[in-house]
Amino acid sequence: MLYQRGIRFLYSRISRIFFKLFFKRYGKNSSIIFPLNLQGMKNISIGNNVYIAYKTYLSSMSLTGNKKPILEIGDGTSIGNFNHIFATEKVVIGRKVLTADKVYISDNLHSYENISIPIIDQKIKQISHVEIGDGSWIGENVCIIGVKIGKNCVIGANSVVTKNIPDYCVAAGSPAKIIKKFNSSINKWERID
Repeated sequence: MLYQRGIRFLYSRISRIFFKLFFKRYGKNSSIIFPLNLQGMKNISIGNNVYIAYKTYLSSMSLTGNKKPILEIGDGTSIGNFNHIFATEKVVIGRKVLTADKVYISDNLHSYENISIPIIDQKIKQISHVEIGDGSWIGENVCIIGVKIGKNCVIGANSVVTKNIPDYCVAAGSPAKIIKKFNSSINKWERID
């Protein structure tokens, strides 16, 4: 047990030094636990007190012609195991966002229009920027593709979000639909029919 703590402590110290050198910004008290892959670190900003769990893939690469892609993760955010977050233009995750395991977030897609070319050989297609508002919770196996999700939203497990979700909503399904909204006049969550 003592040996494992020592290894974790050593990994933590070495990785912080490494990450501060290569990321655009790497905030205080942030941790990335044994990443699966990191691409375009000079385009990635990590806030303070961010926790990124085991085998997460972070990428901010110029694959669609944008010279300065942006991937930002705000202060106090916690990213679950096996997340895949890919920006070719702009993905911004707000403060105190919580993602479960196996979440996919992207501002791009593979082109598939030309049926005479395998999809793997077609260009990456830029779609809309992704923004996830402060305080939101993203459930397990959720896909977020080119949309904005408001503040303090809940996205149910296994949802595919392809349309914007306003502040203070619960959305679920494939494609995700709003099933609850917070009504500030009565200070209560209400089901949407």
